[in-house]
Amino acid sequence: MTVSDLPLADWGRALAGICEEAASIILPFWRTELSVTRKADSSPVTEADQAGERLILQRLAEVFPDVPTVSEEHASEFGAPEDIGPRFFLIDPVDGTKAFVRGDPSFTVNIGLIENGVPVAGAIVSPVTGETWFTTSDGVLKRLQAGGAETGVEVRAWPRGEAVALISHTMTEARAAELAVEYGFDLRTPMDSSIKLCRIAEGAADIYPRHGPTMEWDTAAGHAILVAAGGRFTKPDGGAFVYGKADQGFRNGWFVARGG
Repeated sequence: MTVSDLPLADWGRALAGICEEAASIILPFWRTELSVTRKADSSPVTEADQAGERLILQRLAEVFPDVPTVSEEHASEFGAPEDIGPRFFLIDPVDGTKAFVRGDPSFTVNIGLIENGVPVAGAIVSPVTGETWFTTSDGVLKRLQAGGAETGVEVRAWPRGEAVALISHTMTEARAAELAVEYGFDLRTPMDSSIKLCRIAEGAADIYPRHGPTMEWDTAAGHAILVAAGGRFTKPDGGAFVYGKADQGFRNGWFVARGG
């Protein structure tokens, strides 16, 4: 049996190995004199993004040769596909590039698998801490280092009076207060990248309301992991949050990620 013959959620283990290999390439660039260029949307791209993406694309082509890919840096350079089939990978080799450039540790490597608009498998690695989260048919597993022991993680019940929201570092105090009233959380912690979704998935936080722009490759892996851990990832009105929006350049609308 090959990896492709497994239930789709179980592809997460193979994706985790690829993310960990990419992380080992990316991490040596951290806190060094990086070559940073600007993309059309003024967001930064570095040698680390490019090296990590090359490795991921190569490994996915070897393991899943029949599954197309949509990756951040390739889309930035050559344009996003104008059409995509029902099954494809979304790749962000360094989610949180601004944090990476600043020397902050909260950046991640992400691969998500989409099936008919829904994230069904995913893996995320934090290169600095060595943590890896990935989907399986039985839920989400986490390891503290590549090849290390694996433990199951799941969301926690909403802790009344102590619910923690994860928010952007750039969010103003006034806006954070408005969201606290809207969503009912009590505490908030600023954090970069898709690691926010992993922290909710493992029960360390409770909600991440995002009323701002993101791209599909920013959220796909974390979406899959959060839902597999028992959480929810929806539009603010509770509607389904779908992927494969090629006609919109794979741009996301607003969303809310919640634990239990």
